[in-house]
Amino acid sequence: MLAVGNRLDEATRLRVVGWITVLLAVSLPWSTSATSILSVIWLIAVAFTLTRDDRTILFTSAGGLPVLLVLLGVLGMAWANVGFAERGEGLASFLKLLFIPLMFMHFRRSRQGMSVIAAYVISCVVLLAVSYVIALGDIRLTGDFGVPVKNAATQSGEFAACMLGFSYLAYEWIEQRKWAWAAAATALALAMLANMLFIATGRTALVVVLVLFGVFAALHLTRRGMALVFTAAVVVISISWFSSPYLRARIEAIRTELTLYETADIRTSSGERVEFAKRSLEFIREAPVIGHGTGTIRAQFAKAAIGKTGAEGVAAANPHNQTFAVGIQLGLIGIALLWAMWIAHLLLFRGGGLVAWIGLVVVVQNIVGSAFNSHLFDFLQGWTYVVGVGVAGGMMLRRRGKPPAPSP
Repeated sequence: MLAVGNRLDEATRLRVVGWITVLLAVSLPWSTSATSILSVIWLIAVAFTLTRDDRTILFTSAGGLPVLLVLLGVLGMAWANVGFAERGEGLASFLKLLFIPLMFMHFRRSRQGMSVIAAYVISCVVLLAVSYVIALGDIRLTGDFGVPVKNAATQSGEFAACMLGFSYLAYEWIEQRKWAWAAAATALALAMLANMLFIATGRTALVVVLVLFGVFAALHLTRRGMALVFTAAVVVISISWFSSPYLRARIEAIRTELTLYETADIRTSSGERVEFAKRSLEFIREAPVIGHGTGTIRAQFAKAAIGKTGAEGVAAANPHNQTFAVGIQLGLIGIALLWAMWIAHLLLFRGGGLVAWIGLVVVVQNIVGSAFNSHLFDFLQGWTYVVGVGVAGGMMLRRRGKPPAPSP
């Protein structure tokens, strides 16, 4: 009787954590405060579900490498030549990675993983509808046109991930001759693409979409299919380019900004990124093995900006590149751990199926996006990676092996 009661208690606790994760996924596109609060509640709740067998996750590359990267961040505080407040702020950027193995542990037992993914997608679809409403009504809720919360880059990144998921579903349903479902998935994918091209464009998101469509074609299509996809992509890009002045302006701005940076030393977004890359490489060369220490990014840029003007005079706190953000603080050892973690997560999503594709989209989106931004350290993109990889990865682990039995 006691054993039955223990199993029921365990099942109930798993469901509670699952529903908290659903709420966490719903909050991601909308509110940083809600996400922060729910992540703390989730951490407390999941502590009551862990078993001795869950420790095996920490000895896998996918689950152990995020922990090692955080531990290196803790050690990096020891040789950082900045105040404790700056060290703590730097460490806080790493801490969310600890949720990844915990989510592996939970979702290899729980059957609510797909509910979490569906909740995030539905939340983004609602965001899409609101975006169109305020765009058509010319209502400004943020600094960006057609963006109800956060900013254009963030919104387009969310739509890019969902669009790629809908594209996969459309492909599967076409193969299964489920024409109505395929049409619905295609319509949602096109609606998100149109929003990205004509309303709120994030240039990084467009690069991510092109890369992942190439990955999808390589994994699932024949040569003829790849040729058709390539032709369709060229047609869509051409139509979008000539029909969207907003898109043209966003892309052409890169060349204009770089010209102003090189010829007139005028501070521009693209010019700053070039300067940040140059400075970051210099900082890494100064302390190549273990870096300058956790929380030292702002101090390094501030020291280098003394007496400079334009883009060179910017005392940045973010080099807008994840590899540089880790390398400045933790050196080549940190960079090696970062890339080993990404590779381990890519390998986790080998194989076919929707869950593997979702996990692959999340990881590739983060890797590509991190070439232009410090996405793991950014709030929304970082938590999207943690939840996406954690939930989908746990489901993959469940598929590949029998989940551990609850320990009474």
